[in-house]
Amino acid sequence: MKLISYRYEGHTRIGIIQEEQVIDLHYAYRTMLEAEGAIRAAHIAEAFVPANMTEFLQGGEQSMKLARQAVDFIRTYNGSVKYKTVHAVCEVKIEAPVPNPGKMICVGHNYREHILEMGRGLPEFPVVFAKFANTIVGPQDDIPFYPISEQLDYEAEFAFVIGRRARNVAQVDALQYVAGYTIVNDVTYRDIQRRTLQWLQGKTVEGSAPMGPWLVTSDELKDPAGLDVVLTVNGEERQRSNTANLVFSVPYLVEFLSGLMTLEPGDIVLTGTPGGVGVARDPQVFLKDGDVVRIEIDGIGALENKVRKMEGV
Repeated sequence: MKLISYRYEGHTRIGIIQEEQVIDLHYAYRTMLEAEGAIRAAHIAEAFVPANMTEFLQGGEQSMKLARQAVDFIRTYNGSVKYKTVHAVCEVKIEAPVPNPGKMICVGHNYREHILEMGRGLPEFPVVFAKFANTIVGPQDDIPFYPISEQLDYEAEFAFVIGRRARNVAQVDALQYVAGYTIVNDVTYRDIQRRTLQWLQGKTVEGSAPMGPWLVTSDELKDPAGLDVVLTVNGEERQRSNTANLVFSVPYLVEFLSGLMTLEPGDIVLTGTPGGVGVARDPQVFLKDGDVVRIEIDGIGALENKVRKMEGV
């Protein structure tokens, strides 16, 4: 499934995209329960297929299974529907698939060519830092460029989302804890990032993590290795690599991170960026107002956002 968060009439809900339509998972399941005569359909639907993405992921495979059944049901249901359950894509605003993760963990220096262009050796252990939920914007949002810097840079990132509570998970079991995969642009204010040894301040500016366009569930994208990653700016290719080039693979990262902390459903892990970032080019090239940044990853799709300069903010 391609899971999304979408906004309709002032409310953010979850659904799937299928055949240019958005199907609301909560309403589809609730309608199925009511058609079956369930007495407490509203409460059951809220418990097992809630309208919030993080809460839905907390339901694990049981909620995923029920959501699939609800989609199949609503596709063939001819009875009365009390709720707006099926939308044309153009009727809604697609938001970031996981708008409010508990943790947003980023891995630095994880593509061999990026490590070399930055003049560093292969790390013995993953370089880990964080972004926060304030950075997240969706696939239909602009990338805000605040006048605190003139060095706005792009970073294409293949990201995975945790689907089960994970603590001390072995690599051999790791993919069972992944709900699915998405794309994130780890937008970075380079001069701010580099004015101290810690990167955090250059990584956590408002709106610096465009995400989407959806979350492809792990039953659909079974193998996170061997996926091409391409970033273009205004149609010009800037980054190209393959997830086979990751120094630390998705299973390794699940094992490593779950040995440090408990990973919870909805937590997002950004796996690193390929070579070709603007700061490492000669001459250096940074994003400017009006630039269109597009990231394509095999098996997921494309995330495209325009840079918008923010005046007086």
